[in-house]
Amino acid sequence: MAGDAMRVMGMMSGTSADGIDVALARISGAPPAIRAKFEGHYHVRFPGRVREAILRLANGGPTTTAEISQLNFVLGEEFERAAIAACKKWRVGLRQISLIGSHGQTVFHQGAAAPFLGRRVASTLQIGEPSVIAERTGVMTIGDFRPADMAAGGQGAPLVPFVDYFLYRDARIGRVALNIGGIANLTAIPAAARPGQLIAFDIGPGNMVIDAVVEASTGGRAHYDRDARLAIRGKLLPALLSTLLKESYLRKRPPKTAGREQFGREYAQKILAWGKRHRAPTEDLIRTATVFTSLSIADALRKFVLPRMRVHELIVAGGGARNPLLMAQLAASLPEIEIVPASKFGIPAEAKEAFAFAVLAYEAYHGRANNLPSATGARHPAVMGKLVRGRER
Repeated sequence: MAGDAMRVMGMMSGTSADGIDVALARISGAPPAIRAKFEGHYHVRFPGRVREAILRLANGGPTTTAEISQLNFVLGEEFERAAIAACKKWRVGLRQISLIGSHGQTVFHQGAAAPFLGRRVASTLQIGEPSVIAERTGVMTIGDFRPADMAAGGQGAPLVPFVDYFLYRDARIGRVALNIGGIANLTAIPAAARPGQLIAFDIGPGNMVIDAVVEASTGGRAHYDRDARLAIRGKLLPALLSTLLKESYLRKRPPKTAGREQFGREYAQKILAWGKRHRAPTEDLIRTATVFTSLSIADALRKFVLPRMRVHELIVAGGGARNPLLMAQLAASLPEIEIVPASKFGIPAEAKEAFAFAVLAYEAYHGRANNLPSATGARHPAVMGKLVRGRER
């Protein structure tokens, strides 16, 4: 590789826990002139038993310290296998990879401090042991990004805005980068914005509530509503939608962060219980959950972004970008804003977050701050990520 360019692999498993996304990037330079070229994407699903264990822990199910410890190492192996398989697909040797950035798998995240043992504590836990990844691949690995931001008083999320800034900033037009994963989050970038002018936060549910309702109502036969086929057959339930839109988190001002603690299985069970009381068909519940997701996104833009900046483009990434009903509802709710797929900028929607962690790892490797306090609420910039050296090759 020429000059100071590094080939960096980013790996991400989101709140949906459907598997691991791997992205390859060639990165050089330093802020504000980072150059990052996307080179490839690979996705691998978790084995069924592994996904079940992740979701049970993430939803606050019964566990032991032994199980958490064991799952940490099992997931380290899953990430390591994903890295090796990705290189085989791309026909890139592991020796050509300079660095791996692994987000790991979140099993607990509480960005706002809460009472615990007589004090107030915020905490987060991402598992998928980076030492296993570094040892098995032989590649230096950086993981466990969020705690450094939280130690500096931030909420540990969202982290992708750091990368959104240099990908999407424009001198003349205002843009919002929207990621619809398990949780929906956004980064609002005013025209000619400086880093401290960004608005970024977790909006609320993305695919998480829809997926949980689908999975529960189909007895686990389906994990998501492919092409919105179930939702399209259903009817909107206005009474249920009105109740969902009153969720207190949606009214909370940014910075804020959300996860399964707010919109996990317990939240979905309330929707299912409502459906049972009112004898609502499954398809109606799924359609209403889908419309709820899109309206909560549009409402967040109108409450917290549009009063502060003009938005010309909404750049959409994440699995939700493939849900035609969700996207149609979003377009109808925001007719004055052009909706643009992230792929227009050279990065497939499903690879965006993995690509972001490649960039975050690159910055951590160089000892440069890679959080955005304006997004997370941290008191100051921080270098996020813990470095594990690969074995001698």
